[in-house]
Amino acid sequence: MRAIVQDQYGTSDQLALTEVPDPTPGPGEVLIRVAAAGVDRGTWHVMTGLPLLARLGLGLRRPKDRIPGRDVAGTIIALGDGVTEHAIGDAVYGTARGSFAELAVLPLTRLAPCPSSITVEEAAAVPVSGLTALQALRKAGVGRGDRVLVVGASGGVGTFAVQLAVDLGATVTGVSGPAKAELVRSLGAARVIDHTTTSLRDLEEQFDAILDIGGHRSVAELRSLLTERGTLVIVGSEGGGRWLGGLERSVGAALLSPFVRQNLVMFVSSENAADLLALNDVIDRGALRPVVERAFPLEQAAAAVDHVAAGATRGKIIVLGAAS
Repeated sequence: MRAIVQDQYGTSDQLALTEVPDPTPGPGEVLIRVAAAGVDRGTWHVMTGLPLLARLGLGLRRPKDRIPGRDVAGTIIALGDGVTEHAIGDAVYGTARGSFAELAVLPLTRLAPCPSSITVEEAAAVPVSGLTALQALRKAGVGRGDRVLVVGASGGVGTFAVQLAVDLGATVTGVSGPAKAELVRSLGAARVIDHTTTSLRDLEEQFDAILDIGGHRSVAELRSLLTERGTLVIVGSEGGGRWLGGLERSVGAALLSPFVRQNLVMFVSSENAADLLALNDVIDRGALRPVVERAFPLEQAAAAVDHVAAGATRGKIIVLGAAS
């Protein structure tokens, strides 16, 4: 099969389209013909090997997984031993260890049927970002009547978080750049703050929950926007040093949390089939629609990663596979 392969950490110049052996599904796995693969910020981290602490899991000197990409949607073409829940020809989506390819292996623990109400390209945008948004809102305990601030509302995770919070009955304020404000409003945000003209320090409103997805604001600044018993969930960080990449901010918040009234959460998402099915329910009710800005052909996967890394994406970027 054709696949994007990376043998060294570095820039997108390290990503090369080449022929590799077809993968084989093991027990409890399926093999799919890839229709589309999503690109998220994590793809850039795997490509660069940054922050350096991440190499403890990714591979110290070079990536352990030669094929990048996790989000994927496609059609089952082979079943591993013991797989009875799915059949050849089923349309599924989930996460794989290497989705920038014509074929990919998915474990049953990380896949679900593709929602019938969206395209396969939209389905490929869901797993990593959708699961992150769903679980972060769950950690924040968001419910009806809550006031929620989503920092980074126009990106991959943010566009899911805004819609899911609205579906839970919350009133959402989104933070984005001016070019994406109308997108965030269209997703259900009651208010959109332009981060290029308005500092969060100037806001007088306080929030029951804050999802910090974009930027690298201090915990003190974010805490000042929380109610006395509010919850801050730090989903990611765009900034920080070469070694920790902002992780020290999340760790510091978690260590401070027991000593303050507010709940400060260091968050790591979980890729699992049960939550993919929960997302399916919201999607098929019409309350959640993935935002896909653009699809790149497989041979332009490097350009897709660069586009996401530039930080100007509206929703998600997709890499098309052999079945598209």
